[in-house]
Amino acid sequence: MDQCWARVADPGSPLPFPDGAFDDVIAALVLHYLEDWTAPLAELRRVLRPGGRLIMSVNHPIVFKLLHPEADYFATRKWSAEHTFNGQDAVLTYWHRPLHAMTDAFTTAGFRTAVISEPHPAPGAHELFPDELADKPAFLCFLFFVLKAT
Repeated sequence: MDQCWARVADPGSPLPFPDGAFDDVIAALVLHYLEDWTAPLAELRRVLRPGGRLIMSVNHPIVFKLLHPEADYFATRKWSAEHTFNGQDAVLTYWHRPLHAMTDAFTTAGFRTAVISEPHPAPGAHELFPDELADKPAFLCFLFFVLKAT
């Protein structure tokens, strides 16, 4: 099947593809910016053929708990963090949700979880990011999922 790239400005808008058009869809570091995953997951499921894969990543839910130890891990909650990109300050707003809320949303949208991965840093990462990874055997920032369309 041909490859296709699409950027959608409104996460609630339909994708410009027919039902079952794709074998695989990749959604990298997208959903954790959205409060409600219902419409986006339904639309991603719609454009996948049965048995197709949604390959995705989101912020690891432990990140929120590490930054906000007093917060309720089990609550879906909006939070923001300041970052600097190429010398420009920016505030990014995320939606924390616990792992069970993620997997429940996947099931409701018509997906079966095939893989959940918490990868180790890539070879050479400690040399490239010595300050960020100093004395850390793991880098629990992201969760990776492979979901099968049922």
